[in-house]
Amino acid sequence: MTIDERFERIEHVTASLLEERQRDREEQRQLWRDTQRQIAEAFRAIGETNRLVTETGLQIRQTSDSLADFIAANDRRFHEFDERLGKLVSAIGALCQKTETKREGQ
Repeated sequence: MTIDERFERIEHVTASLLEERQRDREEQRQLWRDTQRQIAEAFRAIGETNRLVTETGLQIRQTSDSLADFIAANDRRFHEFDERLGKLVSAIGALCQKTETKREGQ
């Protein structure tokens, strides 16, 4: 192999290495862009999930408050009903006693 052939061979190998290096750099850049895009998408998804969790928490709190109000109102109504029922039973008992007393007096 002559010196010129050796130089040509070296130039050919060098050019091949340079092309390979350029392809590798472009591939690395593409991988970097893809990674950055995926990271951004992940952060957007996390943000959306956080928003939904916060919104759901607020809805749960509102529902819980509404339920507590409903239970308290029904509890008051139950106690009012219980008092009225007690008075009615007492009145019926008193009426029965008066009726019994009148029967015995006759």
